[in-house]
Amino acid sequence: MFMLWGAALVLPAATARSQQLVSLQPAAEPDRSTAPDKSAAPKDLPSDSVSLPPLPPGKTTIMGGQIRNFDPVRDQFSLQIYGQRPMKILFDERTQIYRDGVRIPVRNLGPEEHASVQTTLDGANVFAVSIHILSGSPEGECEGRVIRFNPDKGELVVASQMSPAPVTLIVPPNASIARVGEPEFTGGPSGLSDLVAGSLVSASFESGSAQRNVATQIKVLAVPGAAFAFTGNISYLDMNTGTMVLVDPRDGKSYQIHFDSARLPASQSLRPQSNVTVSATYDGSQYAANTITMN
Repeated sequence: MFMLWGAALVLPAATARSQQLVSLQPAAEPDRSTAPDKSAAPKDLPSDSVSLPPLPPGKTTIMGGQIRNFDPVRDQFSLQIYGQRPMKILFDERTQIYRDGVRIPVRNLGPEEHASVQTTLDGANVFAVSIHILSGSPEGECEGRVIRFNPDKGELVVASQMSPAPVTLIVPPNASIARVGEPEFTGGPSGLSDLVAGSLVSASFESGSAQRNVATQIKVLAVPGAAFAFTGNISYLDMNTGTMVLVDPRDGKSYQIHFDSARLPASQSLRPQSNVTVSATYDGSQYAANTITMN
């Protein structure tokens, strides 16, 4: 009886001890022969595996200058344009970069003496759609309203909707200046006299000495007091402000025209997509309707 009682005491103790030993044993390693190694980093992922947002919509403006204050961490740089304050421009993997016409990676971008930058607005920021780095003289284009022109210095200052700062151009004596558009407008005399404040122009330029943008060709789109006739469909209409946007099929462009509904009773019949003919006068800041005819 004594021996049986002693065995009864020893057996539970031995069982508990064996359980402690089992709990202290390291866990068996998993079979790695078939399980994938999730800790391994992916190799050589295609560049399109990362989804990038689309480019900002809207018109673009091309400007030439020097790339300065290049910051690859913030993905930004300053474009130094002659006669203007440096312009901060953002870029990222969507920006297409070329050197003498050959595509190069974004990581190869840096300070440059000559660059032509195609920009657009991304909210309140200026974003580089493409950057062309040229060994020779860069070229550019700008379209906007003339702020002032100094004939003695040949200096033309243009305000563009796509540029935060006005663009300064040097107009040499051999620059081509011509009116474009309707025969009634193009039939009039054209030249330096068209470069008055308020005129709408489209200018092509290249970099000259001292990084000055030298105009090679200037197209005059409108001058204050000029009359125009537009025919097309209304793509936008706001009766409260007396504003319509008309798409003229002859050139495919959209024109914003202002009208006085009290003075032009025909405007009460206007509807979006209406086909109309509008005679208007450009007053230096906008096209003002004189007559509206429903087609």
